[in-house]
Amino acid sequence: MLNEYFSHLKSGTDIRGVACEGVKGEEIKLTDDVVKGSSKGFIKFISEKSGKKPSELLLSVGHDSRITGEHIASLVIEEFTKAGARVLDCGLATTPSMFMTTVDLNCDGAVEITASHHPFNRNGLKFFTPDGGLEAEDIEQILQFAQDGGELEKAECGTVEKVNYMEQYAENLCNIIRKAVGAEDYMHPLKDFKIVVDAGNGVGGFYADKVLKPLGADTEGSKFLEPDGMFPNHIPNPEDKTAMDSICKAVVDSNADLGVIFDTDVDRGGAVDSTGKEINRNRLVALASAIALEGNEGGTIVTDSITSSGLKEFIENTLGGKHYRYKRGYKNVIDKGIELNAQGINCPLAIETSGHAAMRENYFLDDGAYLCTKIIIKMAQMKKQGKALESILQDLKEPVESREYRFNITEKDFRACGEKIIKDLEEFAQKQDGWILADDSREGVRVSFGKNDGDGWFLLRLSVHDPNMPLNIESDTKGGAEIIYRKFREFLVTTRGLEY
Repeated sequence: MLNEYFSHLKSGTDIRGVACEGVKGEEIKLTDDVVKGSSKGFIKFISEKSGKKPSELLLSVGHDSRITGEHIASLVIEEFTKAGARVLDCGLATTPSMFMTTVDLNCDGAVEITASHHPFNRNGLKFFTPDGGLEAEDIEQILQFAQDGGELEKAECGTVEKVNYMEQYAENLCNIIRKAVGAEDYMHPLKDFKIVVDAGNGVGGFYADKVLKPLGADTEGSKFLEPDGMFPNHIPNPEDKTAMDSICKAVVDSNADLGVIFDTDVDRGGAVDSTGKEINRNRLVALASAIALEGNEGGTIVTDSITSSGLKEFIENTLGGKHYRYKRGYKNVIDKGIELNAQGINCPLAIETSGHAAMRENYFLDDGAYLCTKIIIKMAQMKKQGKALESILQDLKEPVESREYRFNITEKDFRACGEKIIKDLEEFAQKQDGWILADDSREGVRVSFGKNDGDGWFLLRLSVHDPNMPLNIESDTKGGAEIIYRKFREFLVTTRGLEY
């Protein structure tokens, strides 16, 4: 069993922690020893999974723009070669590209050094096999090996080869766009478009220089393309208001046809239409669903639990698909999409409102660059029809008001406390007039209200990783969110173990 120290390094399906000094009161947790032990643990894991000896393995290692990325990558490579493996050093790379090395370069495993959108002083390790990202129990196994001080059998030193796989990855995206758009100028299908990119100083700048420009697009007005692990301009996060304001302003100032934005390691993306309006969260899910359901009529779209009522109507009534609400956590959503397909249910897309979008046609890989590529293709196709991309979303009903609260759980066994509160809320809701329990809620408790009672819904759930309970509220009427919150407070004051 993991002790408290190593438990805190487990972040869902990744290993993450403070990796350098610079923030007062935050000690380094992702030490060199932890990195080395985790690297050995991954070697052991991948060796057992593949049935190959460590000396027979081909592994790839990449890192995002974080200031500790290059150092941590060097430690991982050192341990891999000590075990006898052949290693491809991919240098600065996106997380999705590292998975794709298992496809295009036949790697047995891959590691990306990243901590997504978290502050500059943090970093982590994200692992892949040819089957995709690791599960939470796999991460526990790797960390247990590190905690126990596990060692591998001595072997002759492996080899390291520097590989610029990002060039190949970018060219693959270029060819996807060329083929799908089928322009008269085949090699330059975007020559009549202006598209701006905001990479937030992560590793997404390649998309402007290696994908859009070679296809003929005008990218002038793009922002923060240079990698800088201190992230001096804004958090590289499509969910961050400052980040989204940045790309919206860039689109308007440049009079662009589209704007795209990525998180640090490009496994998430977002967009902005030609009017400067965000295509993010529910709007992003709606657009991705419209694209994914082409040729998959009646297909099922898996989303996380906090998607809006209007989105469900759009997927089912406008697009003719089926909406499957599931748990928060992008890996939960993706795994459910894979599971449904295995059951014979046509599910072409699994997407979380945070921007993690995984298409079946792309190995169910959450890839922000691939998502934006599909959006750009659709924009070009719509222009041929004399239509704007945003017209696809004209029937999407969006809430008038949205709120989110987070209530900290004060009890030590926070999960048991949260689960009891969920059970109590369900029983409470069943006894209230005008409280309509959702019949498709697979996480927490979702309750809807009529026009005279707030005209919307709330969802209370237990956080995936942290000791708190998020409450999401949406209303289709101005002032409705406050009415719904007051109704929820009738239950809240009866609870024990929550700060509010």
